[in-house]
Amino acid sequence: LIPKSRLYVHLSGNVETAVNVGTRHGNPVIYRVDSGRMVADGFVFYLSVNKVWLTQKVPAEYLEKLTDV
Repeated sequence: LIPKSRLYVHLSGNVETAVNVGTRHGNPVIYRVDSGRMVADGFVFYLSVNKVWLTQKVPAEYLEKLTDV
């Protein structure tokens, strides 16, 4: 995942929020991010005032597509 025109990639804290946000833009595709492993590997996350998690990028090896959504 890359931020495209934004400064950071925006991540939801739970599946329900991710589905709600994703539905605004069509049919959502939801991925689980292995953020614990990312932090251990040196990636930095920020929590915005409105509870959105931000990071500069999420390489594919940290993503797992959820099939039950």
